[in-house]
Amino acid sequence: MTLPGKDKTSLINYRIDQAFECIDEVELLIRNERLRLAVSRIYYGVFYIVTDLALTQNFKTSIHRQLIGWFNKAFIRKGTFPVKYGKYFRDAFARRSDVNYGDIVEYSFDEVQEWFSQMKDFIETVKNYIDTSI
Repeated sequence: MTLPGKDKTSLINYRIDQAFECIDEVELLIRNERLRLAVSRIYYGVFYIVTDLALTQNFKTSIHRQLIGWFNKAFIRKGTFPVKYGKYFRDAFARRSDVNYGDIVEYSFDEVQEWFSQMKDFIETVKNYIDTSI
């Protein structure tokens, strides 16, 4: 896959687009009652926007847990974002892991709807921070 442009700004915009595409995907998955897939895409929407945030801070990793730890240390502990965002990111990762690697995992429509709402809030909040910091 070729990214549009090779500069940092192009990559930042690409990652933002990925996060917002996940919002569209999750909406479609929920509407079609594909809840386990929706849970996975909810996590990836959050992952993409935090990966983007990391890029703006020159932090690189391919390890999901390391990204979560970095986000908590660099932004939650310092009060940049509310504690709920750190917890949400960790919980979204755990749910995605359960869906992908667990045995029998089921989530209710209402649970997934709530997580989707939190995902949209998370992505918008982090995007707004990125917009004001670059």
